[in-house]
Amino acid sequence: MADSPPSSTPGITALLQACSNGERDAFDRLIPLVYDDLRAIAHNRLRLERPDHTLNTTGIVHDAYVNLVDQATATWRDRAHFFAVSAKVIRNLLIDHARARKAAKRGAGAIHLPLLDELKGADPRTVELLALDEALADLGRKDQRLERLVECRFFGGLNMEETAEALGVSLRTAERDWRRARAYLYQALS
Repeated sequence: MADSPPSSTPGITALLQACSNGERDAFDRLIPLVYDDLRAIAHNRLRLERPDHTLNTTGIVHDAYVNLVDQATATWRDRAHFFAVSAKVIRNLLIDHARARKAAKRGAGAIHLPLLDELKGADPRTVELLALDEALADLGRKDQRLERLVECRFFGGLNMEETAEALGVSLRTAERDWRRARAYLYQALS
């Protein structure tokens, strides 16, 4: 992906382990270390949205923080796991916003999200965000790991190695799953 990978600061994993061990202030010390990465992820997702989108990068990061702080004492394996969960949170924020907008406008002004080259073999195309979410949910009912893989790659901006680490699979398995997920989404969104 063209997105830059999230920071690999060694302190991130140590702080996540401290969060998992119940240290109350560890999450507050973690946020400054990952804030720029979360902003980059949110910015990269938002630049693919319509020009008049009412969410902004800072708003998404702050909303993501609120959702993540609820999970601050979760069992965090490592930084890749944290960014995988962050990707899911950002996906949910964008989907919730799209649903609210669609409900308010009764379907007018559909939100489009270009998939760029994420679906290799397909022409670059624009896919409605809600259609993508529906296809991902359907994919998740068939294979949850494939759904999480797409979240990591597309919504989280993780590279293939980070995605494999976040999912706890080998790089080769992640690459094979990525081909399967792309093929499924290409067919579902065609």
